[in-house]
Amino acid sequence: MKIFLIADFFTDEIVGGGELNNEELVKLLNDSGHPTKKIKSRNLTQTFLKENQDGFFIVSNFLHLDEGVKTLLSSLNYLIYEHDHKYIRTRNPALYKDYLAPPSEIVNYDFYKKAKAVLCQSQFHTEIVKKNLKLNNIHNLGGNLWSEDTLKKIEIHSKKQKTNKHSIMNSSIEHKNTRDAVVYCEYNRLPYELIPPSTYSEFLDKLSNNSKLIFLPKTPETLSRIVVEARMMNMGVVTNSRVGASSEPWFEKKGKDLIDIMRVKKEEILQKVLEIASSE
Repeated sequence: MKIFLIADFFTDEIVGGGELNNEELVKLLNDSGHPTKKIKSRNLTQTFLKENQDGFFIVSNFLHLDEGVKTLLSSLNYLIYEHDHKYIRTRNPALYKDYLAPPSEIVNYDFYKKAKAVLCQSQFHTEIVKKNLKLNNIHNLGGNLWSEDTLKKIEIHSKKQKTNKHSIMNSSIEHKNTRDAVVYCEYNRLPYELIPPSTYSEFLDKLSNNSKLIFLPKTPETLSRIVVEARMMNMGVVTNSRVGASSEPWFEKKGKDLIDIMRVKKEEILQKVLEIASSE
């Protein structure tokens, strides 16, 4: 079976949560004997789809996907690995009461409907997607993917002596809401450290120096890797009701217990993807 993973960006351009997750998924598929090719959505053509009609397509972020290509892809075998909210025009369910967007704001409906499956990151994420699309092909993976090298580094960080400071991700992305996290710390007279953008490894190292993470996102986080990473590194977390990870039964765990759960998730998610790819 030929497998192709389609995404707007890969880790050679952006080192975001979705991109890191996709990179590990490709590695898991390749290592399990299912060769998988990465294709940037802007480079996918109708000609390529016609030449590979017998393939299976894992569609991640697809904002750069040509509409004609999307239409043709809808007739082939594919799943959508949902990283945010591309079924809503604004991509922010928090703008609407109970996270339910009006019908006029729903986009890409047929693309989601015709997928063999729509894979979500958490129960919270799954419920929002189901509420808006009312489809029966929506599934909860209940986790994310980290490389074994990263999990080993996280395990080392989990044993580190922490300061009494609070870590805040210093992000220019508005919905990550660095400003309110700073206001929270200053209002409550809590010592804090802004963690600047850096390499992924350096970011985790700096993040884990402190005892707690403050993260107050403005949009629903499908899972929130940074929150899970903080918990795995034995940090406390102050957040709001928009973090998908908090809806999972494993969220009360931290340190090595949670790291081991994420190791098991790697095999569970791989098998779920292969099960869907091979189903009729």
